[in-house]
Amino acid sequence: MERCTWATTKLMKKYHDEEWGKPLHDDQSLFELLILETMQAGLSWATILAKRENYRKALDGFNPAKIVLYNQEKLEELNSNPGIIRNKLKNASIIKNAKAFFKVKQEYETFDRYIWSFVDGQPIINHFNSMESLPAKTELSLKMSKDMKKRGFSFVGPVTCYAFMEAAGLVNDHIEGCKFK
Repeated sequence: MERCTWATTKLMKKYHDEEWGKPLHDDQSLFELLILETMQAGLSWATILAKRENYRKALDGFNPAKIVLYNQEKLEELNSNPGIIRNKLKNASIIKNAKAFFKVKQEYETFDRYIWSFVDGQPIINHFNSMESLPAKTELSLKMSKDMKKRGFSFVGPVTCYAFMEAAGLVNDHIEGCKFK
């Protein structure tokens, strides 16, 4: 097997090969992934990935320092942007999550230090033989979800947190036999 079976389109293959499961430690990149994962709730990752560049434009390059200052006018602009998901609650959560991001940074110095504390700074390497074996959530993603919600984050349920952990490389769920394991 060359790669995990979920990577079927050119865009998904590129994402799989270059990003998914690779340990990420840059705060702004982690914030970007978090926002994209929260936008995915109820949708496919392919849909969100196809809109990633539109999100980058709409959200000032996912710059949390700019996003935290967004006002009602900017929120209305996001809600009417056809290039991104036009869900009022999800779009409001982008600003809310930027505020929570900065609160975490005040306590932990970096968002990276906070998020990686859930895995004691080391990726969890799983050994699944098929995509059907992968869990949608784990006890650890439930713990992360509860802690993030307590800190003011939204749209961070345990399934979203697990997908985020996979995307940011806290968990490596490349299937056995995938050359990117």
